[in-house]
Amino acid sequence: MGTGQANVDIEKSADDVWALVGDFGAIGAWMPGIESCRVEGENRIVDTMGMTITETLRSKDDAARAITYSVVDGAPVENHQATVTVTPRGDTCHVTWDVDAMPDEMADLMATIYQGSLDALKAHVEG
Repeated sequence: MGTGQANVDIEKSADDVWALVGDFGAIGAWMPGIESCRVEGENRIVDTMGMTITETLRSKDDAARAITYSVVDGAPVENHQATVTVTPRGDTCHVTWDVDAMPDEMADLMATIYQGSLDALKAHVEG
């Protein structure tokens, strides 16, 4: 299984950033390329680049500010799990997006996509 990580420092409080990141259905407000996003039960259905991708929420820990999900349909992966974590750093925060994926090369591709998404998140919340 391939692994990858994206990360960014954001000049907002961890609580402010977690309010957005911790909302499983809010990704459409800040992740580039998402045409639509809806939540049905534990699934998030994302329309992007002509694909409909279904992701399942695996866990959400508000105290640790971590959310884990898996792509279960619509993307060219055999296996996928990602965790987004918001870590306080005084009045600011550090956000990481870790991914495990098969085939292995998909982890690098996803980490690149996630890095662009975290950069967009930073621009969105910092204004």
